[in-house]
Amino acid sequence: MEINMKQTALLTALFGVLSFICGVIAENKKPSAGTAVQGKGSIICNYPSNPYIALGYISVVFLILSSVAGYLSISYPYKKRSIPYSALFRTKTMVVFFNIAWLTSGLAAALLVWPTITEQLHVTKKVHYDLSYDCPTAKTGLIGGGAFVSLDSCLFWLICLMLASNAREDYFDEIEDSSRGESTQVIDMGYDAPHATNKI
Repeated sequence: MEINMKQTALLTALFGVLSFICGVIAENKKPSAGTAVQGKGSIICNYPSNPYIALGYISVVFLILSSVAGYLSISYPYKKRSIPYSALFRTKTMVVFFNIAWLTSGLAAALLVWPTITEQLHVTKKVHYDLSYDCPTAKTGLIGGGAFVSLDSCLFWLICLMLASNAREDYFDEIEDSSRGESTQVIDMGYDAPHATNKI
């Protein structure tokens, strides 16, 4: 079964939407703070059980899958016909949106990974010897913002795919036109008009 552009576009969009959903749910499930328990010269932080960390990592995985699918969908040889990168990135629009797609993917990854790791460190390191420690959680809004940027990166990859589709059509149309022109030239050069004979 051959892969077509609709399938790669659906995969890119599906992974991007799943990353967005997981990030938004994680943001809504994040506790505001942990419970501080006074110990002997220390503070023990107890955090309620929540899926924040797991959803954060899942969101990152779906973001990576969306970015990889978007990147591969641009240069994939559909119908077993490949296109050189020079033709694919011939227009400035394609170059701009391609770079924006990578930048938004990297920014989304940073916004998703940073609060997830921070929250994991808070949960694993429960004992603190600073008696004024108030058991904080990851900064609010970061993973939610990362979810929206992840969705933006997905949309930019889809725009790149549409531009790649146009570039492929133009490239193969030019090849067909040039091949038709060459064949017409060969026929014209190979055709000799019959010479008229003089009647006696």
